[in-house]
Amino acid sequence: MTCWLWVLSLQLLLLPAALPPAGGCPARCECTAQTRAVACPRRRLTAVPDGIPAETRLLELSRNRIRCLNPGDLAALPLLEELDLSENVIAHVEPGAFANLPRLRVLRLRGNLLKLIPPGVFTRLDNLTLLDLSENKLVILLDYTFQDLRSLRRLEVGDNDLVFISRRAFAGLLALEELTLERCNLTALSGESLGHLRGLGALRLRHLAIAALEDQNFQRLPGLLHLEIDNWPLLEEVAAGSLRGLNLTSLSVTHTNITAVPAAALRHQAHLTCLNLSHNPISTVPRGSFRDLVRLRELHLAGALLAVVEPQAFLGLRQIRLLNLSNNLLSTLEESTFHSINTLETLRVDGNPLACDCRLLWVVQRRKTLNFDGRPPACATPAEVRGDALRSLPDSALFEYFVCRKPKIRERRLQRITAAAGADVRFQCRAEGEPAPTVAWVTPRHRTVTAASAGRARVLPGGTLHIRDARPGDSGTYTCVASNAGGNDTYFATLSVQPEPAVNRTPGEGRNDTQVAARFPLDLTTILVSTAMGCITFLGVVLFCFLLLFVWSRGRGQHKNNFSVEYSFRKVDGPAAAAGQGGARKFNMKMI
Repeated sequence: MTCWLWVLSLQLLLLPAALPPAGGCPARCECTAQTRAVACPRRRLTAVPDGIPAETRLLELSRNRIRCLNPGDLAALPLLEELDLSENVIAHVEPGAFANLPRLRVLRLRGNLLKLIPPGVFTRLDNLTLLDLSENKLVILLDYTFQDLRSLRRLEVGDNDLVFISRRAFAGLLALEELTLERCNLTALSGESLGHLRGLGALRLRHLAIAALEDQNFQRLPGLLHLEIDNWPLLEEVAAGSLRGLNLTSLSVTHTNITAVPAAALRHQAHLTCLNLSHNPISTVPRGSFRDLVRLRELHLAGALLAVVEPQAFLGLRQIRLLNLSNNLLSTLEESTFHSINTLETLRVDGNPLACDCRLLWVVQRRKTLNFDGRPPACATPAEVRGDALRSLPDSALFEYFVCRKPKIRERRLQRITAAAGADVRFQCRAEGEPAPTVAWVTPRHRTVTAASAGRARVLPGGTLHIRDARPGDSGTYTCVASNAGGNDTYFATLSVQPEPAVNRTPGEGRNDTQVAARFPLDLTTILVSTAMGCITFLGVVLFCFLLLFVWSRGRGQHKNNFSVEYSFRKVDGPAAAAGQGGARKFNMKMI
C-alpha cells in the first residue's frame, strides 16, 4: 500500500509538465504547457484544426495540406505570437485572415502556392517583425502590399516568380532592417521602390538575371550597411556611381562576370570593413585598387582567376587583418604589395601554384605566427620542395631556396638612335636575375611603360621598348628599370626624332599631303594601274584625231579643184585687128 501511494505521488508531481494548456489539445497535435506551443507538423491537415487552446503563443502547422486561410480560421487565438504555415498548398489568403492576431510577431508562409497578395491581408499586424514569403509563386508585388507592417524588420520574398515590383510595394515598411530577393525573374531594380526602405540595414540580392547596376538603385538607402550581390551571371561591370550615397561596412559581389576590381565604385566607401570579390574572373589586382578603403579589415578574392598582384596593390589598407587569395593562379605574393604587413593576422594563399623563392621569404619568416586558417600553403616549385607546406619547411631551406639574385642588365652599351618622324624605334634591355626580373621603361615625360601599356609605346617580351610612329616630342632619355624582389638595375638610352621637312602650303592644307600619301601608297599595283590608264587615254586621243581626219578627207571629194575660164578679146580698129579675131578663147586652170 505504501509503495502504491509513493508511485501515485510521483505521477502527480510529473503531471503538470505533460498537461496540455487549458481548453485541451487537438487530437493530432502535440501541446507543451511551459511554452504554450502547439505543434501539428506532417499531420495531413487540410484546415486549421479545432480545439487549439486560446492561450497558445506558438502554432506550427507546417508540411500539411492546407489550401486556404479565411478570416475566422485563427480568430480564437488572440495571444498567438508565432505562426508557421510553411510547406502547405496555400494558394489564397483572404483579406483579414490575420486581423485577430494583434500580438503576432513571426509569420512563415514559405513553400506555398501563393501567386498574389491582395490588399488587406496583413491588416492589424502591428507587431509583426518577421515575414517569410519565399518559395511561393508570386509574380508581382502590388502597391501598398505591406503598408500595415510598420514594425516589420525582416522580409523574405526570394524563390518566387517575381517579374515586377511596384513603385510603392514597400511603402509603410519604416522599420525594415533586412530584405532578401533571390531566384526571381527580375531583370532590373527599381530605385524608387527601394527608396521607401529608409531604415534598411541589410540587402541581399541573389541569383538574379540583372545585367547592370544603375546610379539610382541605392542612392535613397542612407542607412544601408550590408549589401550582398551573388550569382548575377549577366553582370560584367560595377559602374562608378552605382554605390553613390552609401556608407557600407560590408560589401559582397560574388559569382558574377566582372573582370576587374571595381576601384572607381569603391572610391567613396571609406567605412567599408569587409569586402568580398570572390569567384569572379578577375585576373589582375592593379596598384592602388583599394587605396581609399582605410578601414578595411577583411578582403576576400578567393576562387577567381588571379595571376598577378601588382606591387602596392594593397596600398592604403592600413588595418587589414584577413586576406584570402586562395584557389587562384598566383605564383607568388610579394611583400611590396602591402601597405604594411604588421597588421596582417590571417593569410589564405592555399590552392595556388606557389613558387618557393625569395619573394615568399616574408611568409616563411612569419610561418609560425601567421594564421593560415587551417589550410597552410604549399610549394609548387622548385621540384625539390614540391608539395611541402611552408609551415613545415626547415630553417635550412631559407638559405637554399629563398635567396634572391639582384637583376643585371646584360647589354650596357649606350644606345643612341636618330630616327625620322614616323619611323618605328626599338631599344633593347635584356636582364637576368633570380627570380626573373620584370622590365619597365620610363619615358622622358616620366611615364612608365610596361608590357600591359596601351598606346604607341609598349614593352615587348624580353624587355625591348617598341615605339611606333616616332614623333619629335618623343626625343629624350629613356630609362630601363629591371626589378625583382632582390632589387633593381637601370639602363639609359637616348632618342632623337628629326622633324618633317618644312613645305610651303596654302592655309588650310595642314597634313593633307601626308594623309593623301598615306591613303594612296605608291606600290607596284598603283603604278601599273596608273600606267594603263595613261596609255588608254593617249590611244583614245590618237584614235579621235584619226577619225576627224577621215571625216574631213571624205568631205573634200565633193568640191571641184579645176575650173575653166572663157573670155573674148576686145575689138580693135583696123585690118590687123580684124584678122586677129577668131572668136572666144578658153583656159583650164587648177586651184591649188
